[in-house]
Amino acid sequence: MCAIHGAVSYRGPLDPVLLAQARDRLTHRGPDDAGLWQSVNGRVALTHRRLSVIDLTPGGHQPMLDEDGRLAIVFNGEIYNFEALRNELSAMGHAFRSRSDTEVLLAAWRAWGPGCLSRLNGMFAFAIHDRGDAATPARLFLARDRVGKKPLYYRHDGDGFVFASELKALPGPHAIDLRALNHYLALGYVPGASCIASGVHKLPPAHCAILEIGTHRLEIRRYWALPPHQPITGLTMQDAADRAQALLEDSMRLRMVSDVPIGVLLSGGLDSSLVTALAARGGSGRIRTFTFAQPGSPLDEAARARLIARHFDTEHHELTVEAPSLSLLERMAPLIDEPLADSSLIPTWLVCGLARTEVTVTLGGDGGDELFGGYDNYAQALRDERWTGCFPGSLLRAIANLAAALPAGVRGRNRLAALREGAGRAIVWGSPYFDVALRRRILSCDALATLDAQPEQEQERGGLLEPESGLLALFGLGRGMIDAMTRTDFGSILPDDFLVKVDRASMAHALEMRSPLLDYRLVEFAFRDVPDALKASLAGTRLIQRELSRRLLPADADFTRKQGFSIPIDDWMRADGERLFEQWSPRLPPMIERRELRSLLDGLHAGRTNGARLYALLVLAIANDNLGRAGAPLDTCL
Repeated sequence: MCAIHGAVSYRGPLDPVLLAQARDRLTHRGPDDAGLWQSVNGRVALTHRRLSVIDLTPGGHQPMLDEDGRLAIVFNGEIYNFEALRNELSAMGHAFRSRSDTEVLLAAWRAWGPGCLSRLNGMFAFAIHDRGDAATPARLFLARDRVGKKPLYYRHDGDGFVFASELKALPGPHAIDLRALNHYLALGYVPGASCIASGVHKLPPAHCAILEIGTHRLEIRRYWALPPHQPITGLTMQDAADRAQALLEDSMRLRMVSDVPIGVLLSGGLDSSLVTALAARGGSGRIRTFTFAQPGSPLDEAARARLIARHFDTEHHELTVEAPSLSLLERMAPLIDEPLADSSLIPTWLVCGLARTEVTVTLGGDGGDELFGGYDNYAQALRDERWTGCFPGSLLRAIANLAAALPAGVRGRNRLAALREGAGRAIVWGSPYFDVALRRRILSCDALATLDAQPEQEQERGGLLEPESGLLALFGLGRGMIDAMTRTDFGSILPDDFLVKVDRASMAHALEMRSPLLDYRLVEFAFRDVPDALKASLAGTRLIQRELSRRLLPADADFTRKQGFSIPIDDWMRADGERLFEQWSPRLPPMIERRELRSLLDGLHAGRTNGARLYALLVLAIANDNLGRAGAPLDTCL
């Protein structure tokens, strides 16, 4: 697990000193080694920070070149099936100098070109420079893994092309992109190819890019997508659980390969408990587990984590936070560039720091709920569908509009406002942050005008409703309510919130985080083969996971509640929100209406649930401050 960075200049040679400075802004991701390579003319450069996990010798140094120097690669991630690929490539005549999966990836590109992506089982973001020959022009190839575990930011303009694992390594300062800000306020994250920094983009998950260096032409391609829902007729719960367990066990086998110690982040929830069970069964020694405790909080799940740890005799480590304090957010401030409103970043960051004192690699339970219908709102939507079907759509919309007019944080407001298009699409309209009505209040008149958000134009894509339109497009890919809801979450909040959170929190401590439930074979099985009725029903959710828990987990384990590593953000915000806003609100972008902050704070102290919204604005202020001071100007780096 590492950090990658590189640039192509269209004007002249790149400055190696500035390249090294940009690379070393990412030292936290890769403290073990650093590398820099430049082409003969100096106009192409690849840089790397290494966290040594596979092949700890200098043989894994990056940037890595192939045997004749035509190809150069920088790679962040892990190719879990690299040993099988290595054997296949060796049989084809490829000779290897190291045990590194990076060298296997380079050989796979040499053998199959972009087609190698379909053979990779892993999490990755990488770039390969091919200097070309008489028949093939010089090019730069970039790719991200299917699910989006590893990030990749880039900027492309008349000066050249620059990319990096994190926004802070790209030349700045950066202005705020208003469309991306609209998404952030609506969703709590910036989705897909968008970026909060104007002029910067993200390579989306399951996409690759080819930059033809001579013509400056950049082409973005999708190389993988979720299969259509074609459930197996007559598939029983036992058969589905058997298949899921077999795939998960093989996923775990691949992800247990490491030359450094491995642990598990054990929240006490169902998925991380299943991962712990399989790690304990498949590991060569006693497994280490790590959790987060907040005594007295209704969200504390440390007791559940202890029960699982005792049952599987793990070496258990627990980090306890006695009193709420958002001062932790200030300690994290230097790491925040693109904002993320998910407050569970704080406990995840804390427990990753604890884990890094013992191990270099951890396993987690991310993805299970999106694959197998684990969220409570799936069953809630099925229940709501029964009673909302009795009312005409016009009445539901009227009720939703009345609810949206209520002050932010009034209990029940979001739930009613979210039903404007029926029960299933409540997943689109039920944001815990700033829905359409609240964005009208928090954004300045100039910003609203720029977004073209007049009432008669609200349904046009590209206006104020663009975030919701994007989610509705994902929802429309589903065949049935549960399929539609899980596809929406898998294509939005999973890659753009949860996986970003995990990557940021873990790599801040140079800790590699692996997600066995996101093996693409398990993903394809869940979305293609499993009927909705085996995922969620009126009776509950996580039906396949619950069957696996009966097989693998102690009988007295209680998984009726789902929290993960979470904090009671309203309580934490009430504890020191006033102080933080006094400090940070001057750093908010100018298009945020300051008078609305007072209303949100007053509502919070009156008992309204505004903590998530205020936290989102705090993180935005920190990110805006960092973006305004980031890096060297673009024209000095290219």
